[in-house]
Amino acid sequence: MNSLVKTFAAAAALIAVSTFTMAAEGPGAKSAKANVNLSTADFALEHYVAVTTEGESAGVEQLFAEDFSQKIQASNAQSYSREAVVKSLKKQKGEKLDCQVSRQVIEESADYMLAKVTMKFENFRKTDLVTLVREGNNWKVSKSINSYQ
Repeated sequence: MNSLVKTFAAAAALIAVSTFTMAAEGPGAKSAKANVNLSTADFALEHYVAVTTEGESAGVEQLFAEDFSQKIQASNAQSYSREAVVKSLKKQKGEKLDCQVSRQVIEESADYMLAKVTMKFENFRKTDLVTLVREGNNWKVSKSINSYQ
């Protein structure tokens, strides 16, 4: 009987500690801290495609270099900062684009990759030239230039 009481007390203490730990982290803390494998340029490119076309939100902050910029080539060219693009992508969490995606590596070296991502929609095509660079042990997207046809 005495060991049964000790077991229940230990279980209650464990539940209390885990509850306080989760409360201290706050809601959504695990998803915000998701660590995505960006150890190769290919992994980073695949994650970029997942973020931009499949509504993936894990690791969005981690994916883009601090000096990231996005340019959209149109009749009135537009530029967007890292903060604006990250904010926009976070709002699109879970939204999948209805398009066919193809990727083509144009140029690659040990610390640099230039890739062409084409998204073919029913009535138009979006081409995204993506520049990835190695920063330490991870690859990050440093530039994106979009055009529409």
